[in-house]
Amino acid sequence: MTSEKPITILFVCMGNICRSPAAECLMRDALDKRKIKHKFVLDSAGTGGWHVGNNPDQRMRAAAKAVGRTINGSARQVCVEDFIEFDWIFCMDKENYENLMSMGANPEKTHLLLEFVEHQTVGEVPDPYYGGSDGFTNVISLIDEAVCELIDRLQATTL
Repeated sequence: MTSEKPITILFVCMGNICRSPAAECLMRDALDKRKIKHKFVLDSAGTGGWHVGNNPDQRMRAAAKAVGRTINGSARQVCVEDFIEFDWIFCMDKENYENLMSMGANPEKTHLLLEFVEHQTVGEVPDPYYGGSDGFTNVISLIDEAVCELIDRLQATTL
């Protein structure tokens, strides 16, 4: 009997309280619905350390709850070991991508999350932190679509 190594994925945003924990939890939910959650190990982190140990932003949790989803977790900061531990790293925006590159991330396994949404007109998941509740709702929608397309892509190929 052979044991398949799970695919490890890290989602990254600025503070790890809005976008990246949403991506982690929405992807986990999508994997669970497809009954393939056991094939993946997911985590999220921020390039900044301001919110380490904090729960996800209440506004993000409320936006997820409004569509029957749950966002949970505890913020942490990206560390160099993440570049070794994770098979794939998906950033929410170019600024965080550049931050990871300057820390030594492998560009072959580090991508923008919205690269995998073919018909999307925006290339980055906007940071809703300083805006109103509609920004959080929009982010939930963008990320939900992106993680579903990412799962399809991962199942079809190794990216």
